[in-house]
Amino acid sequence: MGILGFGAAFVLANWGIAASTATNAALLIVVEPVALMLLGPTLLDERLTSREALGAALAVAGAALVVVNGIPGVTRQLVPHWRGDLLLVLSALAYASYSLLGRRVLVRHAAGRVTASSLLWGAVAMLPLALGEWLAGQRPVWSRAAVAGTLYLGVVVTGLGYLVWNWALRRVEAPRAAIFLCVQPVAGAGLGVILLGEPLTGFTLAGGALIVGGVLLAFGSRAR
Repeated sequence: MGILGFGAAFVLANWGIAASTATNAALLIVVEPVALMLLGPTLLDERLTSREALGAALAVAGAALVVVNGIPGVTRQLVPHWRGDLLLVLSALAYASYSLLGRRVLVRHAAGRVTASSLLWGAVAMLPLALGEWLAGQRPVWSRAAVAGTLYLGVVVTGLGYLVWNWALRRVEAPRAAIFLCVQPVAGAGLGVILLGEPLTGFTLAGGALIVGGVLLAFGSRAR
């Protein structure tokens, strides 16, 4: 779990964001809840209804629109970044695998213990990559902002965030928990436009609308 959810997922996400945009990264997070829906029946024996399947199809179509936004020749306004989008999709699948494996593990072990073990193994998995960057001369530049940002990402976003997620995942089925993951794409895309000045294109709007509509269609009846 730690190697997938913290090692592979974090590395792929960082590489993907570097080659894409924060807006695309936020919207492509939707791949994770969709993967939980599609793989749940096989791995967790949680079956999809026809409504959920239709919602998943709409969300996948929305994610595809976001990826098309970065393919060379489709739009001239943005720098091509389909390779980064592909890495972001793989990262989301790694995150989903963490949750699918975690559903069974959390039945037997406490959320705190699972979170701590996952963080430890994730750190071990990333050590070779960190060492490689260090030997290549890519050294961190320490500043107050860098230290504060690192602590916030490590303690609040990762540590506390995954502890709460694992606590919830132990008590509810994965597709239902995935509803709340879908808040991230909408919030992230908006912040990317407002704080980073990233362009808000027709592809982004259409893809975001399909994602939100698909998620609401798939999970709306389950959330009530």
